[in-house]
Amino acid sequence: MAMQVGSNDDDMMVEMNTTPLIDVMLVLLIMLIITIPVQTHAVKLDMPTNAPQQPLEKPVVVQIDISPTDQILWNGEPIASEQDLDSRLETAAAQTPQPEVHIRPNKDATYAPVAKVLAASQRLGMTKLGIVGSEQFLQ
Repeated sequence: MAMQVGSNDDDMMVEMNTTPLIDVMLVLLIMLIITIPVQTHAVKLDMPTNAPQQPLEKPVVVQIDISPTDQILWNGEPIASEQDLDSRLETAAAQTPQPEVHIRPNKDATYAPVAKVLAASQRLGMTKLGIVGSEQFLQ
C-alpha cells in the first residue's frame, strides 16, 4: 500500500477539459451582443454663438518696489509707515475689479520688507498678487 510518486502511462488524466467551457462562453457572448439594443453615440453640445464681444480692459496694476535699502515704494512713491501700506492695500482690495499688485524686490533687498508686504496683502484680502523682476537675477 505504498503511494507512487512518479507518473505512469496507465494513470488517469486529471486535467480539466476547457473546450466545453469556451463553447458556452462564446454562445453567451453572441447572445449578449444580439440582445443589447443599438445605442446612438451622440454628444449634445451647446456651441457658442458668434456674437461680438466687448474688448478686454487692461487691468489696473499697482507696482510695489522694494529698494536695496529696504524702502517700500507704491507706484514709485515712498511709503512712510506700515499703517500707510495697510490703508493703501485695504483700499485696493475694496476696489472692483481688484487691481493686480506686482511686487518687485531688488536683488539686494532683505526678505523682511517683502514678507511684510506679502503678509499684509494676504491679511487684507488681495487676491491678484505676483512677484516680478526675476530677470534681474539672470545677469
